Amino acid sequence: MTEEFTGYLRSDGRKGIRNSIVVAYLVECAHFVASKIVAGFDGEDVQLIGFPGCFPNEYAARVMAQLCTHPNVGAVLFVSLGCESFDKVRASHAVSGSGRPVETLVIQKAGGTAKTVETGRAWVRSALGEVAKVDRVPMGVDELVIGTICGGSDGTSGISGNPAAGKAFDLLIAEGAACIFEETGELISCEEIMAERAVTPELGNELRAAVQKAERYYATLGYGSFAAGNAAGGLSTIEEKSLGAYVKSGDSQISGLIKPGDVPPRGGLYLMDVVPDGEVRFGFPNISDNAEIVEMIASGAHLTLFVTGRGSVVGSAISPVIKICANPDTYRALEGDMDVNAGDIIEGRRSIDDVGREIRDLVISVAKGAETKSEALGHREFILTYKTFDPIGPSCLPVV
Repeated sequence: MTEEFTGYLRSDGRKGIRNSIVVAYLVECAHFVASKIVAGFDGEDVQLIGFPGCFPNEYAARVMAQLCTHPNVGAVLFVSLGCESFDKVRASHAVSGSGRPVETLVIQKAGGTAKTVETGRAWVRSALGEVAKVDRVPMGVDELVIGTICGGSDGTSGISGNPAAGKAFDLLIAEGAACIFEETGELISCEEIMAERAVTPELGNELRAAVQKAERYYATLGYGSFAAGNAAGGLSTIEEKSLGAYVKSGDSQISGLIKPGDVPPRGGLYLMDVVPDGEVRFGFPNISDNAEIVEMIASGAHLTLFVTGRGSVVGSAISPVIKICANPDTYRALEGDMDVNAGDIIEGRRSIDDVGREIRDLVISVAKGAETKSEALGHREFILTYKTFDPIGPSCLPVV
């Protein structure tokens, strides 16, 4: 029987492990005002997200709607300048249709900075009382969605942190959880091994095509997902980095291929295709690790496992981030930011299975309400940029 805890029940039947109020700016020109609203609630679960662009983008609109109706979100305040192209009416309807409190403030109509901040803070104070009334109900591991990314990778990432995350995935999937790994641009040379793990041959073809698309995309850009820090950390080629990134998927069968904003329909292992479709239009697919975390959250991730060798201190808005440090020296230097020392594997003190079990248990503790290191420190990084995607086809989510 799956382990139970409690979650915040939403009208669509999903359950959240947090009950955050989100303040979302809809253009960079509204960023400052939105941040001032949030600044009035230090110590409260009131978080800032937003989209900087002034011209429209369907991907950004969809991701924003998915974030604002995420099960970890209890209420939403949109902050608009007033003349941007973001469809604030559509966004508001998405949130109100989900049964959450929502309000939109337009700075040009609300009287400018000071008045909008005052009005926004008054609304958030009221919303805090409303979200406190949300029912907490029993929730199981089989209702969790967990993402994983790796960033600041080095030569240890593929032999300690990533395999341990993969072991945790196998344990969680066996309990019915949905687990998402990425990214196709860092899985070049691994497409055939992934295709062999697909639950159907048709899905295997989709996995191959996604990685091949990523390879073409990066070739057009003239550079790949391989940073100077990766080389300084002991990685020699994108293939070597890819094999290290691949092992964080574990050994379970691959149940589906999704794109940002697609929520896994059931438990299992899913690959997220993060490389845009069509011609290269918006530059590098993910300009930072936090862009990938945001896409995981848009696909329903209650929390994200973040494996790092060189070290990273970021967290995320909306969903907690569990930091898994692959390198024992990095862990000793950044212990205050790291949740799991997978460097113990390198130094022979624990096995991959041991650390994988620790990660699995920590996932449950965080789902029960324990703070991750990044949460306790106040890290709530967020970034949403321009992309374009075609819808996934039926072979991407086979019914087996």
